[in-house]
Amino acid sequence: MIFATLPVREAIGTLSVHSLKAPGIVLKKGASIGEREVAALVAAGIDEIVAVRLEPGDVGEDAAAARLAQAAAGEGLRADAPFTGRVNLFAQAAGILRVDVDAIDRINGVDEAITIATLPDFKPVVAGEMVATVKIIPYAVPKACLGAAIDAARGGGIAVAPYRRARVGVVSTLLPALKPTIVDKTLRVLDARLAPAGARIVDDLRTPHAPGALADALRRLAASDAELIVVFGASAIADRRDVIPAAIEAAGGHVMHFGMPVDPGNLLLVGEIAGRPVIGAPGCARSPKENGFDWVLHRLLADVPVTRADIVRMGVGGLLMEIVSRPQPRSGEPSTGPDTAEDEA
Repeated sequence: MIFATLPVREAIGTLSVHSLKAPGIVLKKGASIGEREVAALVAAGIDEIVAVRLEPGDVGEDAAAARLAQAAAGEGLRADAPFTGRVNLFAQAAGILRVDVDAIDRINGVDEAITIATLPDFKPVVAGEMVATVKIIPYAVPKACLGAAIDAARGGGIAVAPYRRARVGVVSTLLPALKPTIVDKTLRVLDARLAPAGARIVDDLRTPHAPGALADALRRLAASDAELIVVFGASAIADRRDVIPAAIEAAGGHVMHFGMPVDPGNLLLVGEIAGRPVIGAPGCARSPKENGFDWVLHRLLADVPVTRADIVRMGVGGLLMEIVSRPQPRSGEPSTGPDTAEDEA
């Protein structure tokens, strides 16, 4: 691609680099310059123009953006028509955005003329939401550079994992200090979290905060049509030998991981019973504010596995907020009452 300031009479067949407005003519950025445009520029007294001329082997910006977007887009995405060297990608259904970070980095590393930007990996998205954009910076790129970027994108660097689990069973454990209104509010908050995924609560069980009683409730849910089980404890999980993990084991399940490097959300547990994932919710899951529970819940609703390795990689970006309404153990202040920092974590 040749970029130069040219005498107007030599600019036929080039593209205008900048928008230009003069008496009798308006040239938009990227407009083709033909004989009519040259005549109008001369009539307006303009002698020179900044223009680009494509060379053999160059691929125009729109064609290049369209080809790269097609290569990068995996399942669950649709591409808009190219314009000014840009193609936007949109989710076709609600779900979890999956981004091959290494592939995106490789694409962006091919040449400064070629860029692709995405929303974060694992972000919940809705149908019609823009999730990525491909932008070719200049008016054209060499065919070899475009080919290298397309090779880097092979297999699709971006996709949407649609929500697949729609039926959620909930067990709330009870202690005398826990008001029934708190449990009711917790379920309303969970309902709101499930709504974007098209999921709903199909079972609402309440049981004493004791391993045996909770294990019985978990067995009932494991035999039901619930596809995901959430346990809200009257008291937060403090150890793998605490009530909730002990009940999961007693019900024939197992605990895959306890604790996560996300705050709020530290005291989350992930387990499994009869092939169904189980989340031991941290106390902060009673709040509608974003916390680590959201990160795990939406992945499991999309049937995206959550392993120990996945959880331990959540630390970068995992500091979501300070809960200023309660004392902070990090500050050395004591915590008291049913809504302690430990129960919120």
